[in-house]
Amino acid sequence: MSQPSSPRFHVAVIGGGPAGLMAAEVLAAGGVRVDVYDAMPSVGRKFLLAGKGGMNITHSEPYPDFVARYRARSVEVGRWLEHFTPEQVRAWIHGLGIATFVGSSGRVFPTDMKAAPLLRAWLHRLRESGVVFHMRHRWTGWSGERLRMATPEGERLVEADAVILALGGASWARLGSDGAWAPLLAERGVGITPLAPSNCGFDADWSAHFSSRHAGAPLTTVALACRGEDGAMLRRKGQFVVTETGIEGSLVYALSAPIRDQIAREGVATVWIDLAPDHDASRVLDEVSRPRGSRSLSSHLQSRLGLKGVKAGLLRECLSAEEYADPARLAAAIKALPLKLLRPRPIDEAISSAGGVRFEALAGAGTMLRALPGVFVAGEMVDWEAPTGGYLLSACFAGGRAAGRDVLAWLQAGG
Repeated sequence: MSQPSSPRFHVAVIGGGPAGLMAAEVLAAGGVRVDVYDAMPSVGRKFLLAGKGGMNITHSEPYPDFVARYRARSVEVGRWLEHFTPEQVRAWIHGLGIATFVGSSGRVFPTDMKAAPLLRAWLHRLRESGVVFHMRHRWTGWSGERLRMATPEGERLVEADAVILALGGASWARLGSDGAWAPLLAERGVGITPLAPSNCGFDADWSAHFSSRHAGAPLTTVALACRGEDGAMLRRKGQFVVTETGIEGSLVYALSAPIRDQIAREGVATVWIDLAPDHDASRVLDEVSRPRGSRSLSSHLQSRLGLKGVKAGLLRECLSAEEYADPARLAAAIKALPLKLLRPRPIDEAISSAGGVRFEALAGAGTMLRALPGVFVAGEMVDWEAPTGGYLLSACFAGGRAAGRDVLAWLQAGG
């Protein structure tokens, strides 16, 4: 849609991450004057960091499976996604001149695996559409109806016909997502679920001996299981890493929400590690029970089942001497080694965060705050979570577009 020379409405977007930028794109296309404010010296800092290991944009799995990844909030997030599906995300990226491909895991990446070219092309298009960026502007609340901004030159007051808050969660505070917005909204009567780490590691409090020998060691070709809130067993296969204090990595992140929730309910969570997921239990028992002659048990396990290094160390760490010496109990532990996890790592270390503005605090099925008409929210600051694999970014894109559409509709209806 072409822009009028003097836009009738002015909208302030606070937060220059994927959700805020996407909201700005929708608003500019709708003929609105858009100013984006961000506390950092440049926008998209967490977006760029996420792309350092390969920019995972979205996922190619069947759409119903994709939506189900948002668990308890799949219906609400699904309302955003139906207007900006994973296929539409890819088409949008292609429109920026960035080619994509589907990896062997089904994840979708830019062909060059980098986030910076995508962000540069996007920002160029936004500026061409009239979006104005204001860096080092930290939102600190309201002064009457105006927005208060802390800037290097002092406080600035901003007037706008509508506001979109896209301030992120509370992970990686140094990149701008520090959760400082939560008390500001709570003071205005907005329902907030406390922010918590998501896609995070956990502490197991290893012995000094185990930690000194195995911290940093990867556990490859294993399976991890935990119990969900309904008691059903959840199991994933993949890899993770032993840290100085516990465990982290993609396989742990995939189950971090139920593990975190169990710790919150019970004070501790038990997970079970299958150290030989390619062998069934009877095969493992047969191999453990074979005569080993003069060989040590550790040499026997390495020879028959390939258990060595950190896998062998975990058995020693988690089993008593009696359990380790009993073939039946040892074999059972190789297939389901219990590990107690005591607490999630601090939220600032997490890839993302859970909690935030409750959906019940939003007007109807939209993105406007009930308590603050004309104020809309988008992205990770809303109370949903998802695993890594393109799901986080897809929901931020779609949520930003939803907020932009809602603002346009609200303004056109007369506010």
